[in-house]
Amino acid sequence: MGTLYLVRHGQASFGADDYDQLSPRGRAQAVRLGEHWRAQGQAFDAILTGTLRRHTQTLEGIAEGLQIHPEPLQMPGLNEYDSLALIRAIHPQPLPKPDTPELYRQHFRLLCDALAQWMAGVISPQGMPSWDEFAGGVRAALEHVRHQHAGHNVLLVSSGGPIAAAVGEVLGTAPEVTIALNMRIRNSAVTEFSVSPKRLMLQTFNTLPHLGGREHADWVTHA
Repeated sequence: MGTLYLVRHGQASFGADDYDQLSPRGRAQAVRLGEHWRAQGQAFDAILTGTLRRHTQTLEGIAEGLQIHPEPLQMPGLNEYDSLALIRAIHPQPLPKPDTPELYRQHFRLLCDALAQWMAGVISPQGMPSWDEFAGGVRAALEHVRHQHAGHNVLLVSSGGPIAAAVGEVLGTAPEVTIALNMRIRNSAVTEFSVSPKRLMLQTFNTLPHLGGREHADWVTHA
């Protein structure tokens, strides 16, 4: 039986004009994960990523720490939803930059509300697929791993939304649970599925084995 390691990208640039860019801390998280895996003797038979820059940059950091030269399969179905389009669909008025704790909480309250409405088919944010189409892209990636890489170790680098959708698919969770899982996934966190030709099974969720020491306590981030 193989293992699928799903990694959320390192810390991106939340609140900046261009979110899709790792921060210096985000790159350090990715390199540290690769270093941890190299110390453990971890190797991968296949690598999948989304096509966003933060996915590519995270894989580059992991590869640097792991000292490998990956040739990933890029799958657009592993890309994140557009959080700003979701929020605009229920709150068309411009919001201030979320640069205070209260504005940060407001941003994510609106996002959770919009996610629930999107998943229920109540809203259709501009430029976005339906929830069923989004989840179908994630499902296709999981089916690819199950059919092509059963018995192998596979690395998948993506975002919180697709990873939560993958966990929801495997566990059959209700939409509100999937949203709650999404909100808890930390930057560079690892979620593991065991892989057989018949099924995927959740082994771990949202772990940070590479940031467990005291020297990395302030490296734990969520956005």
